[in-house]
Amino acid sequence: MSKIEIKNLTFGYGTQGTLLFDEANLTFDTQWKLGLIGRNGRGKTTLLKILQQQLAYSGQVIHQLDFVYFPQPIQDKAQLTFYVLQEIADFEQWEIERELNLLQVDPAILWRAFETLSGGEQTKVLLALLFINEQSFPLIDEPTNHLDLLGRQQVANYLKKKRQGFIVVSHDRSFVDEVVDHVLSIEKSQLELYQGNFSVYEEQKKIRDAFELSQNEKLRKEIGRLKKTAAEKADWSKSREQDKYGRPSEKGSGGNPDKGFVGARAARTMKRSKVIEGRMDKQVSEKEQLLKDIEYIDPLTMNLQPSHHKRLLSVEDLSLSYAEKKLFQGISFEVGQGQRVALVGPNGSGKSSVIHYLLGQFKGESDGKAIYPQTLKISYVRQNYEDNQGTLTEFAEAQGLDYQAFLNNLHKLGMAREVFQNRIEQMSMGQRKKVELAKSLAQPADLYIWDEPLNYLDVFNQEQLEELILSVQPAMLLVEHDQTFLAKVETEIVFLKWNKDKA
Repeated sequence: MSKIEIKNLTFGYGTQGTLLFDEANLTFDTQWKLGLIGRNGRGKTTLLKILQQQLAYSGQVIHQLDFVYFPQPIQDKAQLTFYVLQEIADFEQWEIERELNLLQVDPAILWRAFETLSGGEQTKVLLALLFINEQSFPLIDEPTNHLDLLGRQQVANYLKKKRQGFIVVSHDRSFVDEVVDHVLSIEKSQLELYQGNFSVYEEQKKIRDAFELSQNEKLRKEIGRLKKTAAEKADWSKSREQDKYGRPSEKGSGGNPDKGFVGARAARTMKRSKVIEGRMDKQVSEKEQLLKDIEYIDPLTMNLQPSHHKRLLSVEDLSLSYAEKKLFQGISFEVGQGQRVALVGPNGSGKSSVIHYLLGQFKGESDGKAIYPQTLKISYVRQNYEDNQGTLTEFAEAQGLDYQAFLNNLHKLGMAREVFQNRIEQMSMGQRKKVELAKSLAQPADLYIWDEPLNYLDVFNQEQLEELILSVQPAMLLVEHDQTFLAKVETEIVFLKWNKDKA
């Protein structure tokens, strides 16, 4: 069995004031199926890049492996999928077909243009490429993005059956629970390794957090008691010092205090007060060491501008087609004030195409119609937002955003203020997703259209969005595969029946 050893790893991006890793040490077995978890921006993708020697760092990373990374960059998405994959790696056709069959994907997909595949289909073909060579060690970054519930289960089953180890980054708890046997958590101040799945990590994390909170409360009370005692002794010492020379009220009274005795006693008391202050300072220092890895979540804000129209969107018997092949059977639905309609269906059934149609971006054929007020203001969260570039100031100005509201939501979503100085294209995928989401939250809108908003977001962010939506009650059209999230926020589900006969 081979190992990956990390010794004294130190790394931080030049424009950030804090280090992502500071003298980190870690050893893990390459046979492990390791889940890498942590809040966005903590360095999950950065660690994968360091393993691949793509970033300069101090310390040592020792291994004898050939790493392969998902998602692989695609040069020309207009090519047939087979040729797109061949530009990434060498393989025989039967090898890629074998992996696709294991993923329950029809190998005929290889002879379609890559850009025509749904996000879930693209995910599966790129995953298949990782496991053709069993001597390679896969680094899998967010494979559940764009996968529907069935697709996530298919990928989970696929990974569970693999004999070789891998590292997988995912915020989908149930997915991680199924596929990993060890968890590496990037906390605020340290790396923590756990044997077991996400549930084991979460339970142990709760126990540790509860212990730290308990210790913090004890220290807080002790510091308060010490402060009071030190202040009382200091006050007494000062008053006794005055007795050496007689209090103003005592002058001329004939009193003759023993100045030496009073002074010595006052000095001893002052010394004890200084000792108490020293103990207090030590405990304050100990208190500062606690709670470093406890997460605090702030509520988000949304710039909802309710319309006087009760009905914001009406879709009547809509069907969409490519080359006369229907994506789904006709659908009808309405979105009114406070309603949150979720479009649900398998990958490739046309959910994102419905959104593109409503925004005037669909390039195929359509039947049916959509009716909405001409003054309707829509705020849109896209699946693909790679064109977001520049500084946050430049981006906010170009998008016409309230800059302060935009930054406030970014910070509440967990983006460190040091990252505000980075260009968007230099940010992690999780940070870039937060930029897209914070943009939508800052835009004045009657209707919010969000296409897979949870991709790249951690569980804390997901809870923030749930609380925001339930509090503000905006009108929304949603595409999302996380069933827990939808169950909490949707008011109506529209099922897209997939046309299996489509090309």
